[in-house]
Amino acid sequence: MFKLKGLKMKSVFKIFSIVLLSTVIFPLASHAEGNAANGEGIAKKKCRVCHTFAKGEKAKIGPNLYGVHGNKAAQKEGYKYSKGIIAADLTWDDATLDAYLLKPRDVVKRGKMVFAGFRKKI
Repeated sequence: MFKLKGLKMKSVFKIFSIVLLSTVIFPLASHAEGNAANGEGIAKKKCRVCHTFAKGEKAKIGPNLYGVHGNKAAQKEGYKYSKGIIAADLTWDDATLDAYLLKPRDVVKRGKMVFAGFRKKI
């Protein structure tokens, strides 16, 4: 088998693969963290008027948003949801949240949310 200064080609390939993957994966991970931080800042500016975010906080005009990602919509106790959001039968995954935050009325007909939506994806 081919050797490169005492290393087998298989080992060289492994090292090369790790270096190559790390140059792709690490930048993507930091980009995702940047988006999360950006999203948190936007939520504090735009959403806090109507929503709360900490576990156990009482709902305001809109429901508390703690832990909604990955869960069914209209399930938080202590908030009276519209018939529209109940009938929509949504699960808050990335795609649903993206669509809803851009154009809430397109996703949920007869919903209570008065926010018209963001102009572009965050």
